[in-house]
Amino acid sequence: MTFTPPAAQDLTGKVALITGTTSGLGKRFAQILANAGASVVITGRRVDRLEALAAELEGMGARVLPVALDVTDVASIDACVAEVVTELGGIDILINNAGMNVQASAVDLLPEDFDRVMDTNMRGAFFMATRVGARMIARGQGGSIINVASIGAHTVLPGLATYCMSKAAVAMMTRSLAHEWARHKINVNAICPGFIETELNSEWFETDGGQKQIKSWPRRRLGLESDLDGIVLLLASEQGRLMTGSVTTIDDGQSL
Repeated sequence: MTFTPPAAQDLTGKVALITGTTSGLGKRFAQILANAGASVVITGRRVDRLEALAAELEGMGARVLPVALDVTDVASIDACVAEVVTELGGIDILINNAGMNVQASAVDLLPEDFDRVMDTNMRGAFFMATRVGARMIARGQGGSIINVASIGAHTVLPGLATYCMSKAAVAMMTRSLAHEWARHKINVNAICPGFIETELNSEWFETDGGQKQIKSWPRRRLGLESDLDGIVLLLASEQGRLMTGSVTTIDDGQSL
């Protein structure tokens, strides 16, 4: 049998839309996809941060389109997707990354906080995926949708019942959309990161409580944002063409 070299993780000519890129994982995802050659659409509500990230990515030689987006507002999602299609011609990759949580015991959680978590993590992810998916189907060239869930999709995180519920919904949404869109050559997958050190949680993990939590894990360490580079590039590229409906945990054994 003749040897065939493995497919490259080269995203030149692809358009990638990432939600929640104003900090943390979303910013990292934009950087690694831009580095792989993709044109990147960076989105979020903090426009000043989008402008700063756009300047950074353009300095790397990437084509960048910053778009203000509130994923809890379907009209904002529709406007964002329409702008991307108009400016860049289509969307090949979506990373559904925008998310938030409210820490509280279940009996103390306010209804408005429940709605904020679900509107962002579950409803926003669903309408982002379906609006982009509809464009991919109409275009007829397939695509890749990567939903960012959490180990909370399958592991109890104390004080985060609503967050865990929302991420479990994202995991099942991933499998449902993967099945529904398989014939359209659209891959839909989810990643379930464990605790990764980011701007949003660094202060907590410097406290005594945070250090105690780290020591409770098998490897007694936090993950780094760069630890997700490999799985994201795999799912976004031709190397991941046989993966759809997968919900992959990347947590350094934290949920064991």
